[in-house]
Amino acid sequence: MAGKNTIDWKYIDEWKKKEEFKTIWIPYGLPEIVDPFSSRYGDIEVQPKWNIPEKVVISQTVNGAFYSKRANPNLPITPEEIYASARECAAAGATTVHVHVRNKEGYNVLDPELFHRVIDPLRKEMPEPVYDGCMVPFFEGEWDNMVSVLSDRLLEVTPINTTASFCGDTLFAKPPHVIIEKTRLCQELGVKTQIAVYDDGDVDNAYRYLIKTGLLEKPYYWIILPTLPGGSPMHNPRQMVSGMMRLTELIYDIDRESIIIVCAAGRASSYLAIFAMLLGLHVRVGMEDTVWRYPHKDDLIRSNADHFRMFKGIAELMGRTVATGDEYRELIGLPRRGKSGPANA
Repeated sequence: MAGKNTIDWKYIDEWKKKEEFKTIWIPYGLPEIVDPFSSRYGDIEVQPKWNIPEKVVISQTVNGAFYSKRANPNLPITPEEIYASARECAAAGATTVHVHVRNKEGYNVLDPELFHRVIDPLRKEMPEPVYDGCMVPFFEGEWDNMVSVLSDRLLEVTPINTTASFCGDTLFAKPPHVIIEKTRLCQELGVKTQIAVYDDGDVDNAYRYLIKTGLLEKPYYWIILPTLPGGSPMHNPRQMVSGMMRLTELIYDIDRESIIIVCAAGRASSYLAIFAMLLGLHVRVGMEDTVWRYPHKDDLIRSNADHFRMFKGIAELMGRTVATGDEYRELIGLPRRGKSGPANA
């Protein structure tokens, strides 16, 4: 219910008698009414361009380690499905294609033979995109498998998860000595490390163990994975904006030149990626970090390539263009590879 009207209408009527009712309008800047470029009072730039990079990296994930076909029937699981989806994304123009492989039971594994089956034909046919993936050794023997995959130069980028959290109902904790040794190994092998963070504490862990110690080489490259269960909660647009701003400011407080890529993760999904692009950041999209196309609907992602094309179109509407693989390599400090030839050659 509206409040009581307390306007003094008699006083307003008195002013009607004193002067003509009109807007005060004194165009001091003639001949321009509003000059969008400068001012009549001085040669100043009144509306400078935003510092938003024209190029945006769009990383397209294929399947990840979390979800199964029970969550999304469209998820690639077999090597043939993974290859076909990754190939379609590369052909559509993805900057980088993020690949996991699964065993016959559908679970994530670090099997060098499976990675070769997927990556080798992709790189031979389409060498321009960056091929990357998560190397997280959970089981006995997987550390050696990780070393084999990285030594064979199958991946050019891999995350370092500086986290200890419950991801869903699973405890996901990487001890400090594992974080440190994996970072050393990746840098020795010429693989770019992404600092993978899920919440505030992960940013501080990376700062303490990798940056203050002097181990991590610049440019620092961060990947933010909020909104997953156990990560920074973003259950509505207000939380999404405040949470995303806090994580980016924490990173920029460490190093203003940091490169940040944001995952379209959890329910926030596409809205979070769009917000990241508005901030001038880069994005990772696809079936690894979410099953949903939109945060307010239950529509599932049907195709990784279609998902990429959606974000490519959104980027173009913002006046940004998708970075090529070599533009991405140059941004994060990797050698360019051109249209052919092995990585790190």
